[in-house]
Amino acid sequence: MLTEVTAVRYVTPLREGGSLPGLVEAADGRGTYAPYVMKFTGAGQGRKTLVAEVICGRLARGLGLRVPGLAQVWLDPVLGLGEPDQQVQELLKSSGGPNLGMDFLSGALGFDSLAYDVDAAEAGRVVWFDALINNVDRSWRNPNMLVVGGDLWLIDHGASMIWHHNWRTAETAAAKPYDASDHALVPFGPDVATAAAELAPLVTEELLADSVADVPDAWLVGEPGFDSPDAVRRAYVTTLLPRAKTIHERITLPEPRRKGATQ
Repeated sequence: MLTEVTAVRYVTPLREGGSLPGLVEAADGRGTYAPYVMKFTGAGQGRKTLVAEVICGRLARGLGLRVPGLAQVWLDPVLGLGEPDQQVQELLKSSGGPNLGMDFLSGALGFDSLAYDVDAAEAGRVVWFDALINNVDRSWRNPNMLVVGGDLWLIDHGASMIWHHNWRTAETAAAKPYDASDHALVPFGPDVATAAAELAPLVTEELLADSVADVPDAWLVGEPGFDSPDAVRRAYVTTLLPRAKTIHERITLPEPRRKGATQ
Protein backbone atom coordinates (compact mmCIF):
# COMPACT_ATOMS: atom_id res chain seq x y z
CA MET A 1 0.00 0.00 0.00
CA LEU A 2 0.98 3.62 -0.39
CA THR A 3 3.06 5.21 2.34
CA GLU A 4 0.85 7.50 4.43
CA VAL A 5 2.15 10.92 5.44
CA THR A 6 0.56 14.16 6.64
CA ALA A 7 1.09 17.53 4.99
CA VAL A 8 2.42 20.03 7.50
CA ARG A 9 3.41 22.92 5.23
CA TYR A 10 2.51 24.12 1.75
CA VAL A 11 5.73 25.40 0.19
CA THR A 12 4.95 26.65 -3.31
CA PRO A 13 2.73 25.97 -6.32
CA LEU A 14 4.25 24.27 -9.37
CA ARG A 15 2.46 26.26 -12.04
CA GLU A 16 3.83 24.34 -15.00
CA GLY A 17 1.31 21.60 -14.17
CA GLY A 18 -2.23 22.06 -15.46
CA SER A 19 -3.76 20.82 -12.21
CA LEU A 20 -1.69 23.24 -10.10
CA PRO A 21 0.30 20.67 -8.13
CA GLY A 22 2.28 22.01 -5.23
CA LEU A 23 5.44 21.32 -3.29
CA VAL A 24 4.59 20.39 0.28
CA GLU A 25 6.46 19.23 3.35
CA ALA A 26 4.97 16.14 4.97
CA ALA A 27 5.62 14.13 8.13
CA ASP A 28 5.41 10.36 8.54
CA GLY A 29 4.51 10.42 12.23
CA ARG A 30 7.93 9.14 13.27
CA GLY A 31 9.73 12.48 13.20
CA THR A 32 10.77 12.29 9.55
CA TYR A 33 9.90 15.17 7.23
CA ALA A 34 10.26 15.11 3.46
CA PRO A 35 9.22 17.19 0.44
CA TYR A 36 6.58 15.85 -1.94
CA VAL A 37 5.08 17.04 -5.17
CA MET A 38 1.40 16.91 -4.29
CA LYS A 39 -1.60 16.52 -6.59
CA PHE A 40 -4.96 17.44 -5.13
CA THR A 41 -8.37 15.79 -5.17
CA GLY A 42 -9.92 19.24 -5.43
CA ALA A 43 -8.16 20.09 -8.71
CA GLY A 44 -10.27 20.55 -11.82
CA GLN A 45 -9.26 17.21 -13.39
CA GLY A 46 -10.75 15.33 -10.45
CA ARG A 47 -9.81 12.19 -8.62
CA LYS A 48 -9.42 10.02 -11.75
CA THR A 49 -6.20 11.88 -12.47
CA LEU A 50 -4.87 10.62 -9.15
CA VAL A 51 -6.15 7.11 -9.81
CA ALA A 52 -4.26 7.05 -13.11
CA GLU A 53 -1.11 8.35 -11.42
CA VAL A 54 -1.20 5.58 -8.82
CA ILE A 55 -1.93 2.70 -11.19
CA CYS A 56 0.52 3.82 -13.88
CA GLY A 57 3.25 4.72 -11.42
CA ARG A 58 2.95 1.40 -9.62
CA LEU A 59 2.84 -0.48 -12.92
CA ALA A 60 5.87 1.38 -14.29
CA ARG A 61 7.87 0.50 -11.22
CA GLY A 62 6.87 -3.14 -11.57
CA LEU A 63 8.22 -3.07 -15.13
CA GLY A 64 11.56 -1.61 -14.06
CA LEU A 65 10.95 1.94 -15.27
CA ARG A 66 12.05 4.88 -13.14
CA VAL A 67 9.19 6.79 -11.54
CA PRO A 68 9.07 8.81 -8.31
CA GLY A 69 7.84 7.00 -5.24
CA LEU A 70 4.19 7.61 -4.34
CA ALA A 71 2.54 8.42 -1.05
CA GLN A 72 -0.94 9.11 0.25
CA VAL A 73 -0.72 12.60 1.70
CA TRP A 74 -3.37 13.55 4.21
CA LEU A 75 -4.34 17.20 4.12
CA ASP A 76 -6.14 19.22 6.75
CA PRO A 77 -8.03 21.99 4.88
CA VAL A 78 -7.03 24.51 7.54
CA LEU A 79 -3.57 24.42 5.96
CA GLY A 80 -4.95 26.66 3.23
CA LEU A 81 -6.28 29.40 5.48
CA GLY A 82 -3.02 31.31 5.54
CA GLU A 83 -2.32 31.11 1.81
CA PRO A 84 -2.29 34.56 0.19
CA ASP A 85 -3.00 33.16 -3.29
CA GLN A 86 -6.77 32.78 -3.56
CA GLN A 87 -6.53 29.97 -6.15
CA VAL A 88 -4.18 27.96 -3.95
CA GLN A 89 -6.29 28.64 -0.87
CA GLU A 90 -9.44 27.33 -2.56
CA LEU A 91 -7.58 24.27 -3.85
CA LEU A 92 -6.33 23.35 -0.38
CA LYS A 93 -9.71 23.99 1.24
CA SER A 94 -11.43 21.68 -1.26
CA SER A 95 -8.88 18.86 -0.93
CA GLY A 96 -9.28 17.69 2.66
CA GLY A 97 -8.42 14.04 3.25
CA PRO A 98 -6.19 11.79 1.16
CA ASN A 99 -4.29 13.32 -1.75
CA LEU A 100 -1.39 12.06 -3.84
CA GLY A 101 2.25 12.83 -3.20
CA MET A 102 5.27 12.00 -5.34
CA ASP A 103 8.85 11.99 -4.11
CA PHE A 104 10.54 15.27 -4.92
CA LEU A 105 13.53 14.54 -7.17
CA SER A 106 16.22 16.93 -6.04
CA GLY A 107 18.47 18.20 -8.82
CA ALA A 108 16.18 16.95 -11.58
CA LEU A 109 16.34 18.60 -14.99
CA GLY A 110 13.59 18.66 -17.58
CA PHE A 111 14.22 16.25 -20.45
CA ASP A 112 15.50 17.85 -23.65
CA SER A 113 16.06 15.61 -26.67
CA LEU A 114 18.80 17.96 -27.92
CA ALA A 115 20.78 17.68 -24.69
CA TYR A 116 20.24 14.08 -23.64
CA ASP A 117 20.65 10.79 -25.51
CA VAL A 118 18.35 7.82 -24.98
CA ASP A 119 19.28 4.44 -26.41
CA ALA A 120 16.78 2.67 -28.65
CA ALA A 121 16.10 -0.02 -26.06
CA GLU A 122 15.11 2.41 -23.30
CA ALA A 123 13.14 4.55 -25.74
CA GLY A 124 11.29 1.42 -26.84
CA ARG A 125 10.38 0.48 -23.28
CA VAL A 126 8.97 3.94 -22.58
CA VAL A 127 6.97 4.07 -25.83
CA TRP A 128 5.60 0.56 -25.22
CA PHE A 129 4.61 1.45 -21.67
CA ASP A 130 2.92 4.65 -22.83
CA ALA A 131 1.03 2.65 -25.45
CA LEU A 132 -0.11 0.19 -22.78
CA ILE A 133 -1.56 2.93 -20.60
CA ASN A 134 -2.58 5.09 -23.59
CA ASN A 135 -0.55 8.03 -22.35
CA VAL A 136 -1.33 11.00 -24.61
CA ASP A 137 0.91 13.37 -22.68
CA ARG A 138 4.53 12.50 -23.49
CA SER A 139 4.98 14.51 -26.68
CA TRP A 140 7.93 16.58 -27.78
CA ARG A 141 5.84 19.59 -26.75
CA ASN A 142 5.51 18.33 -23.18
CA PRO A 143 7.86 15.38 -22.52
CA ASN A 144 6.91 14.80 -18.86
CA MET A 145 10.30 13.26 -18.23
CA LEU A 146 13.10 14.32 -15.93
CA VAL A 147 16.81 13.55 -15.92
CA VAL A 148 18.51 12.86 -12.59
CA GLY A 149 22.20 11.96 -12.56
CA GLY A 150 22.00 10.95 -16.22
CA ASP A 151 19.00 8.66 -15.67
CA LEU A 152 15.59 9.13 -17.26
CA TRP A 153 12.57 9.38 -14.96
CA LEU A 154 8.91 9.32 -16.01
CA ILE A 155 6.37 11.67 -14.42
CA ASP A 156 2.77 12.86 -14.85
CA HIS A 157 0.56 9.98 -15.93
CA GLY A 158 -2.73 11.61 -14.97
CA ALA A 159 -3.90 11.88 -18.60
CA SER A 160 -3.52 8.13 -19.18
CA MET A 161 -6.17 5.42 -19.50
CA ILE A 162 -8.74 7.84 -20.91
CA TRP A 163 -11.22 4.98 -21.18
CA HIS A 164 -11.84 5.13 -17.43
CA HIS A 165 -13.81 8.33 -17.99
CA ASN A 166 -16.51 6.24 -19.68
CA TRP A 167 -16.44 2.62 -18.60
CA ARG A 168 -19.30 1.66 -20.89
CA THR A 169 -17.02 2.12 -23.90
CA ALA A 170 -13.79 1.09 -22.19
CA GLU A 171 -13.34 -2.19 -24.04
CA THR A 172 -13.71 -0.53 -27.45
CA ALA A 173 -11.51 2.42 -26.51
CA ALA A 174 -8.76 0.19 -25.11
CA ALA A 175 -8.66 -1.79 -28.35
CA LYS A 176 -7.76 1.25 -30.44
CA PRO A 177 -4.22 1.78 -31.85
CA TYR A 178 -1.72 4.06 -30.13
CA ASP A 179 -0.40 6.93 -32.20
CA ALA A 180 3.19 7.62 -31.10
CA SER A 181 3.93 10.01 -33.96
CA ASP A 182 4.52 12.94 -31.59
CA HIS A 183 6.16 10.96 -28.80
CA ALA A 184 9.17 12.72 -27.29
CA LEU A 185 11.40 9.68 -27.84
CA VAL A 186 10.72 9.16 -31.55
CA PRO A 187 14.07 10.79 -32.49
CA PHE A 188 15.88 7.91 -30.78
CA GLY A 189 14.41 5.10 -32.88
CA PRO A 190 12.53 3.26 -30.11
CA ASP A 191 12.86 -0.52 -30.34
CA VAL A 192 9.25 -1.36 -29.53
CA ALA A 193 9.42 -5.00 -30.65
CA THR A 194 12.18 -5.85 -28.18
CA ALA A 195 10.41 -3.89 -25.45
CA ALA A 196 7.19 -5.82 -26.04
CA ALA A 197 8.99 -9.15 -25.86
CA GLU A 198 10.61 -8.09 -22.58
CA LEU A 199 7.76 -6.29 -20.83
CA ALA A 200 4.50 -7.84 -22.00
CA PRO A 201 5.10 -11.12 -20.12
CA LEU A 202 5.64 -9.09 -16.94
CA VAL A 203 2.16 -7.58 -17.11
CA THR A 204 0.45 -10.35 -15.20
CA GLU A 205 -2.88 -10.35 -13.44
CA GLU A 206 -0.96 -10.34 -10.17
CA LEU A 207 1.08 -7.25 -11.06
CA LEU A 208 -2.03 -5.39 -12.20
CA ALA A 209 -3.96 -6.42 -9.10
CA ASP A 210 -1.11 -5.15 -6.92
CA SER A 211 -1.03 -1.88 -8.87
CA VAL A 212 -4.73 -1.13 -8.49
CA ALA A 213 -4.75 -2.22 -4.86
CA ASP A 214 -2.78 0.91 -3.99
CA VAL A 215 -5.62 3.22 -5.06
CA PRO A 216 -7.47 4.47 -1.96
CA ASP A 217 -11.13 3.42 -1.74
CA ALA A 218 -12.10 7.09 -1.39
CA TRP A 219 -11.05 7.72 -5.00
CA LEU A 220 -13.08 4.80 -6.38
CA VAL A 221 -16.28 4.80 -4.36
CA GLY A 222 -19.41 5.92 -6.16
CA GLU A 223 -18.14 5.12 -9.67
CA PRO A 224 -21.24 4.81 -11.90
CA GLY A 225 -21.93 1.22 -12.92
CA PHE A 226 -19.94 -0.37 -10.08
CA ASP A 227 -21.12 -1.53 -6.69
CA SER A 228 -17.79 -1.31 -4.87
CA PRO A 229 -14.22 0.01 -5.16
CA ASP A 230 -12.99 -3.55 -5.70
CA ALA A 231 -15.28 -3.89 -8.72
CA VAL A 232 -13.67 -0.79 -10.22
CA ARG A 233 -10.23 -2.22 -9.54
CA ARG A 234 -11.15 -5.40 -11.40
CA ALA A 235 -12.24 -3.31 -14.39
CA TYR A 236 -8.76 -1.79 -14.64
CA VAL A 237 -7.18 -5.24 -14.52
CA THR A 238 -9.46 -6.76 -17.15
CA THR A 239 -8.90 -3.79 -19.47
CA LEU A 240 -5.11 -3.64 -19.21
CA LEU A 241 -4.32 -7.35 -19.17
CA PRO A 242 -5.33 -8.19 -22.77
CA ARG A 243 -4.01 -4.85 -24.03
CA ALA A 244 -0.50 -5.75 -22.88
CA LYS A 245 -0.43 -8.81 -25.12
CA THR A 246 -1.12 -7.06 -28.42
CA ILE A 247 -0.63 -3.30 -28.13
CA HIS A 248 2.81 -3.46 -29.80
CA GLU A 249 1.05 -4.50 -33.00
CA ARG A 250 -1.01 -1.30 -32.97
CA ILE A 251 1.62 1.37 -32.28
CA THR A 252 2.02 3.97 -35.02
CA LEU A 253 5.60 5.21 -35.24
CA PRO A 254 6.99 7.52 -37.92
CA GLU A 255 10.52 7.45 -39.23
CA PRO A 256 12.84 8.77 -36.52
CA ARG A 257 13.23 12.54 -36.72
CA ARG A 258 16.78 13.75 -37.00
CA LYS A 259 17.97 15.13 -33.68
CA GLY A 260 18.32 18.88 -33.98
CA ALA A 261 15.71 19.19 -36.72
CA THR A 262 13.04 21.84 -36.31
CA GLN A 263 9.88 20.42 -34.81
